[in-house]
Amino acid sequence: MPTSADRHDVKDLALAPTGVQRIDWADREMPVLRAIRERFASEKPLAGNRISACLHVTTETANLLRTLKAGGADVVCCASNPLSTQDDVAAALVSEYGIPAFCIRGEDADTYYAHIDAAIDHRPQITMDDGADVISVLHSRRREQIGDILGATEETTTGVMRLRALEADGKLAFPVIAVNEAKTKHLFDNRYGTGQSTVDAVIRATNLLLAGRKFVVAGYGWCGRGVAMRARGPTSRSSRSPTAGACICSQRGVS
Repeated sequence: MPTSADRHDVKDLALAPTGVQRIDWADREMPVLRAIRERFASEKPLAGNRISACLHVTTETANLLRTLKAGGADVVCCASNPLSTQDDVAAALVSEYGIPAFCIRGEDADTYYAHIDAAIDHRPQITMDDGADVISVLHSRRREQIGDILGATEETTTGVMRLRALEADGKLAFPVIAVNEAKTKHLFDNRYGTGQSTVDAVIRATNLLLAGRKFVVAGYGWCGRGVAMRARGPTSRSSRSPTAGACICSQRGVS
């Protein structure tokens, strides 16, 4: 059995059993990652590498972190967004999977950056970002560790923009893979994942029936298209909006 990670800051380790159940449930719907984890477990391609991940701490992320660890990596994580952290998942990462986690749902700004510092204290050779906060802290307050970094990944449009600005100024100190620019990110994750989760969040927050209502999506990138597609499903009505860059979804199509 995995032992508890020595270092962590989560809400309550007693939440771990529920987190394990939910992580296992998500794993059933992630066959590709599961296959990679099985291969990593035998090949250990990441052996000897320390990874600090600043991501949304959800069931899906937990399975990614499990896969990295199966590949031999020494992994820690913190939250890229305090409002998306699932406390039971964070507890499971620590107590069941032996992955140090620094994340508490709803944490304030001081705690958020303290958790980022805790992840950087891991002295990573690889970083994984969702918003470029770890990379930004390394380039500002923790520059003495830059020489340790082999490379990084960044998943969001906002993060990539921040890093492009550093690159343009000649200040980006190590290579970063812009995951956000992968076709699978735009055509699958943004369009389908964000589309479904956004509409789900609206319904849960408002408890409204969407059928027959006008649903306006401001902006029409891949995320906006995905939201419009999913909102169209419950037969929202079509209309035009004067909002620049807006799209309206309807049961007949997206305009």
